[in-house]
Formats: sequence, structure tokens, C-alpha cells
Amino acid sequence: MFSYFKGAFDCATGFKLIFSSGLRRFVIVPLLVNITLFSVAIYYFSRQIDIWVQQLLPSWLSFLEFILWPLFAITIFLIVFYSFTLLANLIAAPFNSLLAARVEARLSGQSVEDISPEAFWKIAVRSLGAELVKTLYFIKWLIPLLLLTIIPVVNVAAPFAWFIFAAWSFALEYTDYSLGNHGQLFKQVREYNRKHRMRALGFGSVVFVMTSIPFINFLAMPVAVCGATRLTTNIKELQS
Repeated sequence: MFSYFKGAFDCATGFKLIFSSGLRRFVIVPLLVNITLFSVAIYYFSRQIDIWVQQLLPSWLSFLEFILWPLFAITIFLIVFYSFTLLANLIAAPFNSLLAARVEARLSGQSVEDISPEAFWKIAVRSLGAELVKTLYFIKWLIPLLLLTIIPVVNVAAPFAWFIFAAWSFALEYTDYSLGNHGQLFKQVREYNRKHRMRALGFGSVVFVMTSIPFINFLAMPVAVCGATRLTTNIKELQS
């Protein structure tokens, strides 16, 4: 359990890092992407929530609406915001990789030269390819989760399943940037997080909480990139 809280602390330290001198300019693009897409997600969620909950709630369970409505609302919230987070990460992937590289250099005391246009495009191709691989992996697990969400009675467990899945996928998503910069493939990223499972879940849980809080969710992406880089850098130092 201690490792879980260490992962949560790793993520929280991202707030300090995004305001560090030398890093702020690398935060701008992920921040703008997050602000734009989360604003759309909030608007979309607020307009559709009542309609979706009524569709999910069986008529013969309407007498339990006061209990089940919050559970279904949470489930829909998780689906909408998780989907928009995947899209935001796909768009901002090259810039997140650059941010992770700069954060690691700062944490390890290394000097970093400016990125040439050719180097940036190499990073962009690699990171976008990695995002597509991650997205296919996440879709594989989204299908049974969506089935769980629409099956009456058993779907009361859906919010808990979605939370665990979101925390785990956030850990995979954001540690991939720093590990990917060192040539790690997504299979190796998964193995890395399995080895440090509780720390990864602690990290991912905080990312999920950040995405759930208005205005804080705008900062969630760059904070998570910085926090994940701190997590992977600290573990590498402990193992060396």
C-alpha cells in the first residue's frame, strides 16, 4: 500500500515541475490541447447526461433511481472523459515526449540541446505510432467494460471497474512517454508497470482525480507527463 501512495505523490509533484523555468514552454501545447478538448467534453457531458442515464436505467428498476442515478452518472462521466483524454493524448503525443525528455534531463542534472526540426519529426512519428498501439490495447479492454455498463443489474459494478481501468491505463499512457524516449516498446511499458503495479495504480488514480476536478483537469496532461517522468526516473535510480 505504501507503493500506492508513492505513485500518488509522484503524480502530485508534476504540479511543481510544470512551473519550473525551462519547462514552461514545453507545457504550453499539451495545456492548450487539454483545455480545448476538456471544455468540449464538459459541454457534451452536461447536455447529454440525463438522456443517457434514462437509457441505461431499466424501467423496472425506476424505483431505485435515486440510488442508481449517481452510479450511472459516474459511469458515463468516466466513459466521456476517458475518451476525450485518449484523443487529447493522441494529438499532443509528440509534445508530451519532448516534455518528458526535458523533465528527465532536469531531474537527472543533464544538459539538453535544442531539438532540431528533423529530430522533432522523428519523435512525432514514434510517439504517434505508440499512441495508436496503446489505443488498440485500450479498445480491447473497452469492449467488455462497455458490455458490463449496459447489462442490467451487474452494471452497478461498472463505476468501480471503470475506475480501476482508467487508473491503470493512465499509468500506461503517461509512463510510455519517458520510457518510449529510451526505446521501450509498449509491451515493455506494460511489463514495467506490472512490476510496479501498486505504484502505477496510485499514480493513475491521481490522474483520474485531476481529470474529474474542473479547471484542474486542464492541467492534468502536462502534470501527468511530468509526474510519470519523475516516477520512472526515481525507480531507475533505485535499481541502478
